[in-house]
Order: sequence, then C-alpha cells, then structure tokens
Amino acid sequence: MTARLADIAAQAGVSEATVSRVLNGKPGVAATTREAVLTALDILGYERPARLRRRSAGLVGLITPELENPIFPAFAQVIGQALTRQGYTPVLATQTPGGSTEDELTGMLVDRGVSGIIFVSGLHADTTADMERYERLRGHGVPFVLINGFSDQVRAPFVSPDDGAAMRLAVTHLVSLGHRRIGLALGPARFVPVQRKTAGFLRALRDELGTGEAEAAELVEHSLYTLEGGQAAATALIGRGCTAAICASDMMALGAIRAARQRGLSVPGEFSVIGFDDSPLIAFTDPPLTTIRQPVPAMGQAAVRALLEEIGGTPAPHSEFVFLPELVVRGSTAAASGIASPIRGSRPVQDPTQG
Repeated sequence: MTARLADIAAQAGVSEATVSRVLNGKPGVAATTREAVLTALDILGYERPARLRRRSAGLVGLITPELENPIFPAFAQVIGQALTRQGYTPVLATQTPGGSTEDELTGMLVDRGVSGIIFVSGLHADTTADMERYERLRGHGVPFVLINGFSDQVRAPFVSPDDGAAMRLAVTHLVSLGHRRIGLALGPARFVPVQRKTAGFLRALRDELGTGEAEAAELVEHSLYTLEGGQAAATALIGRGCTAAICASDMMALGAIRAARQRGLSVPGEFSVIGFDDSPLIAFTDPPLTTIRQPVPAMGQAAVRALLEEIGGTPAPHSEFVFLPELVVRGSTAAASGIASPIRGSRPVQDPTQG
C-alpha cells in the first residue's frame, strides 16, 4: 500500500498524505488537487474507490423532508424542470416517517455517482444538528446547494425567502384591517426559518402596534408544520384573545381555520388567517387563503444555477441568496370584528399597504 501511495503521489505531484485524504474522502483538499489524484489513479491503472468513480454527468439528487406538504412537490417540479432543461436528470429522494434519513439518502445518491445534490429544508435548517455531515459530503467532491435554513458552519450556497419581510407584510396587512391582537403559529423553535419569522414578527408588532417584547412573546405558539399542528396552535392563540393568526405554512393555516370554526368563529368575519407558501390549489380553499407567497420558481432556478456553476468548476460563494416574498390577499382575512367594513368607508381589504 505504501508503494502504491508513493506511485500515485509521484504521478499526481502531491504528498502521500494528500493521496490518503482523497482516497478516504476526507475534507480539506482542493478540487483541482483531488482531480489530479483521481486522474493519477486512472493513468496508473488503479480502480477508483466506488464513491470516487467518475460521476454521471446526468444525475442530480434532490432531497426533501416529505411530500405531504404541497410546497415540497412545488419545489421538486421547478427544480426538476430547470435541471431537465440543462440536460440533467433529477433524482428525487424523500424522507418518510420510519424510512431513510437524510444521511442515508445522501449516501445512496453519492454511491450512485450524482453530480450534485440540492437539499430542501434539510438538517442544515436545524440549529441542533451536526453540520459536519455537509463537510464530509464536500470531502467526497460532491457539490451541493441548500434551500431554506442558513448556517455559517456550512461552506455552500444557500437560497432562502426573506422571513422577516414576510412577517412585516402579514402584520401590516392585519393591522390595516383593525386587528390589534395578532398571533403567530409556527414550527419548533430550533429551526432557522422559525427563528427568523419569530424575530420578524416581534419587530413588526413593536413597530406597528408598540407591543412590548414580553406581551408579544405570548402571541407566539410553536407546534408542528401540519394541519393538526396549526389547529392546536390556533386554538391556543384564540384562547389568548387573538382575532387573527399568521401561520408559517398553508397546511397550518388550514388547521387554524378548522380551529376557529370549532370554537364557533367565522373566518374571516370573526377570525382572520394568513398562511405561508401559496401552495398549489390553496386559492380554492373555503375561504380562499390569504397567504405569503414563497417565490418558489425564482428560488428553485437560483439553486440550480448555483449548483451547475459548481459542477462546471466555478465554486459558488458561501453566501445566502435571499428572495422577497409577496402578500397574496384572498378571502381568509377581513376587518376585525367591530371595525367598519370597506362598504361603510374603511380601508379596502385588498390594499395591505394602507396604514
């Protein structure tokens, strides 16, 4: 083995230690150096380790947490179409309860020689997760891009919506309709998007209504990103006197509407609800959902561009591409109970910019 390492090192013009790092998938080796070692293996007639064999130019992995939430199929469609237009074939890998983990799916994609991987709302968004897993992936020479959830510990391009701006849009809209007791329903506090939405919500309440931090904190309810989670969170917020709720996903918003109706409240007559994502078909719910539109097409295409640049040999910067969301006003928000309707002279519901 020593002689073999020496031969490879001499051919590649690097140290034996560097050869060892490349063969064992260790991080800290420049892409050009790694390629020189692999080329030396080919020239000398050595077989590359399975994980280091030439990657298919046609395969790109896409890992999503699940497909029940409509936002993830929406991302998959946009990313898949963008990859196909560039001559690549997307390989969708989805986590399921009791099924494969993100690490296992990543390993399977690496073993199949994908050219790169796009992660949507993965462990990179969890502040309690070990980010070393992404450094190990980089050590295998696999480029990757991460959507939703920034970490300064991961050297890769990130793509995110502006969660703070999203909360500002939602709060401003509800305040313009006369709401003064506004709640926020979102997922577990350990996730980066949750922390950003919470911070943006608290700032918006302070700026728009002068709400103190302690009082505002009582209006934040953590739950699960599911219909049932939204229902539980909204039930708690209604119990605290909220006349409106901003939800961190459209699925949670549907649960919030169910919670209001179970309490005998009409939506939007007595309780207003705003979702997040603008998932497919959400405009056809009863009532049609007012929501924050996550710019999925722009975000998905940006992720693909960044990944293909890395695959092409141009390293993308360790930075975050942030996209502005949009408020889509539909039928689930209205003037707070006791506030004059637009017909009687108050501000139009459709114009959230009026304050």
